Amino acid sequence: MDEFWTSALWSVMPTVLIGLLFWVVMWAIIHADRGERKARARIEARERAKYARERQASGS
Repeated sequence: MDEFWTSALWSVMPTVLIGLLFWVVMWAIIHADRGERKARARIEARERAKYARERQASGS
């Protein structure tokens, strides 16, 4: 009976490990994308503020 559970565990382990690896890779991609979007939003806000200041200064 012990051989059955050992064999079952070894049969399922590759699938579980590949699933975990896939999950970690997807989490890293999503996390990196979220960080990239935040950085881009900060840069765009800074550029819009700079443009607004320049436009206000030239209009006065």
